[in-house]
Amino acid sequence: MSDFWSRLLSLFALMAFVALIVWPIAGPVWALLVVCVGLLGQLIFHLRQLQQLNQWLANPQVRAVPEGRGVWEDTFVALYHLARRQSVSQQQLSKALARFQRAGEAMPDGVVMLDANDQIEWFNPIAAQQFGLNPKTDIGNPITYLLRQSQFNEYISAHNYSEPLVMKSSRSPDTTLAIQLVPFGEELKLLISRDITRFEQVETMRRDFIANVSHELRTPLTVVGGFLESLQDYTDLSEEDRAHFFDLMRDQTLRMQRLVEDLLTLSRLESAANPLQEETVPMSQLLQQLLAEAQGLSQGRHRIALEVLSESALLGSESELHSALGNLISNAVRYTPQGGEIMVRWEVLHGEGRFSVKDSGIGIEARHIPRLTERFYRIDRSRSRETGGTGLGLSIVKHVLTRHQARLEITSEVGHGSTFSVVFPASRLVNAAAVA
Repeated sequence: MSDFWSRLLSLFALMAFVALIVWPIAGPVWALLVVCVGLLGQLIFHLRQLQQLNQWLANPQVRAVPEGRGVWEDTFVALYHLARRQSVSQQQLSKALARFQRAGEAMPDGVVMLDANDQIEWFNPIAAQQFGLNPKTDIGNPITYLLRQSQFNEYISAHNYSEPLVMKSSRSPDTTLAIQLVPFGEELKLLISRDITRFEQVETMRRDFIANVSHELRTPLTVVGGFLESLQDYTDLSEEDRAHFFDLMRDQTLRMQRLVEDLLTLSRLESAANPLQEETVPMSQLLQQLLAEAQGLSQGRHRIALEVLSESALLGSESELHSALGNLISNAVRYTPQGGEIMVRWEVLHGEGRFSVKDSGIGIEARHIPRLTERFYRIDRSRSRETGGTGLGLSIVKHVLTRHQARLEITSEVGHGSTFSVVFPASRLVNAAAVA
């Protein structure tokens, strides 16, 4: 027999016992009255216990579970243990939810949680930044009300989420987002967004690179092929024409050779399997070599001067520095009109090594300067080909400087020349006494 029925039978037995005692003494009326009063007291007691239960249910706290009496004691004890278990479970769920939110906030991608009606339940800071969401006003609103782009609305309506949607950000037209919905749970969804602007730029650069290489090689190959056909078809060419054809074919072959060499140089500089081979590079000797090469390229058409204001050497790869700094000097020679001046300088300024090439050439418009180190970027394609450039020189310079923790600074004014400066960190400087 359960404890409840035992207590109930005990109560009835007690009421019957009291009635049997009172009946002989005071008669049946008083006996019935005593039983009614006893039952009324029990009713009041239970109503009081129910009131305490209702009050606790209005604000269920583990520490505030009432202390019951009689049959209610076991009930409240069981309720207390149930509340304890529920409190522990709730704490565990809260911790799990907090971990999930922290994980979502730490993700590099945007995350938006949607309910069955595509209403926003939660989103992380990256999503707020990408979509312009406000946690105070946008929670509970349908995502389609906030992202009013036809591509996105069609993607939501199609219910085909196997492939991501690539679209431009409504907040920043220069930003490209890859968006994908991931269903989970009971009709819930995660909207995951990733900024793929950089990947798009890399893909564009790859396509441009292939197109540019193909174009740069196609032109000289066409010229060489045309001359070979002419030599094959016209056997009565004069020695003068034949020599002219051979000279042009040699020039075009050298042009292709320079392009392939520059491509191989770039590939070598970008390779992780090609670590920087450091040595002490005496800058005064290197600059004398570069000066001699510049004078040979100029053939007396320019006034070229060299100022060595410091005997400090550099820690780095002599061959790479020779290539990068030589590129800057040869560019100055190529783009400076005859009779112009070119000043090459090496100095230590504010604790940093500074190599600079200043010319009195044609100058560069400000809009072109940020893109000068891009592969095959040319301000004037026809002039670049006339001077023998491949369009890869400044890209090589950029990669060499990156490997030496140096930076390139460019100042220019159209019609008044340009200054290209390479700034090396103090950690790359080796003083003259150490070199000696």
